[in-house]
Amino acid sequence: MSLLDKIAAAVTPMASQEQRAEARRDALQLAQGNDWLGQIIDHHRQIEQAFERALNADGAEERRTAAAGLAEILMAHANAEEAVIYPALVEGSSKAHTTMAYEEQAAAKINMAILENLDPMSREWRDKLEHIQGAVLQHVYQEESSWFPDVVRNVPADKQRLLTSRYEQEFGRYNGGPGNTPAQLPEIA
Repeated sequence: MSLLDKIAAAVTPMASQEQRAEARRDALQLAQGNDWLGQIIDHHRQIEQAFERALNADGAEERRTAAAGLAEILMAHANAEEAVIYPALVEGSSKAHTTMAYEEQAAAKINMAILENLDPMSREWRDKLEHIQGAVLQHVYQEESSWFPDVVRNVPADKQRLLTSRYEQEFGRYNGGPGNTPAQLPEIA
């Protein structure tokens, strides 16, 4: 963890597992009849599962494969949010939240690129992956607890429908087609 990361963590403490679960429950209620938010929550779940697969993988090749699957879903999801949802966040919440959202996702992308160059059997690889996971979980919490609920509440219904179709299109562009889930990411029971 970099010095800046340590300072940020001290200033903005991480949400607890209980806080994240409450935000998810509330976001799921808001997602009823709101397709883009439902899709995003589904992708958040897939990303969380992909982190667990990577962290629990045994050998070097299994870790590389799991990390590649994580990168695939994480990048498709991030790019779709950045292209479609974050511009609506300016309308629904604030420019400050939008700027923070872009910055956090850029940091995750940079750290995923660094991870690719580390020995997957090293402690450094695991530390980097856990750092990325913590940052992503906090980012998801911010989206589900306040940023995206603000979009649902403040962006007109006709624009909500447009967000759904555009998000599907953008996610599919980066993930091999609308609604696709990466082949190497089976559901965890």
